Amino acid sequence: MMKVIEANEGTKIPYEVTKTWLSFDDQIMLNLKAKEADNDVNIDITSDAFGQLETGGGIYYVAQILIPARQYTETEVENPDYDESVENSSKTILKRDPVPFSMDNVTLTLYALKEGVFNE
Repeated sequence: MMKVIEANEGTKIPYEVTKTWLSFDDQIMLNLKAKEADNDVNIDITSDAFGQLETGGGIYYVAQILIPARQYTETEVENPDYDESVENSSKTILKRDPVPFSMDNVTLTLYALKEGVFNE
């Protein structure tokens, strides 16, 4: 299960996790596995003055998602292009395989909802 941090006191946005999908208040649904990359990925969930959620530049912070950089396992394997007549040709190469995505590595930070913006 992903790590959840409450950044401050107050009512938080309802969210639901289904496999690798994270949805907020039936407005935004993100497949976090599809967002994973070779670098850390930060996704801001914000709202406008009317409580409409969006990713990025809204007025109020609602949540932040941190997906850490994809991890790899490295295995030394025989080089299929090895040519002993070529200088600096290596008999082996490193094969990199991505570690399967896990929601356990994701961190969700929740912020208190702005009073009067969301119906409770």
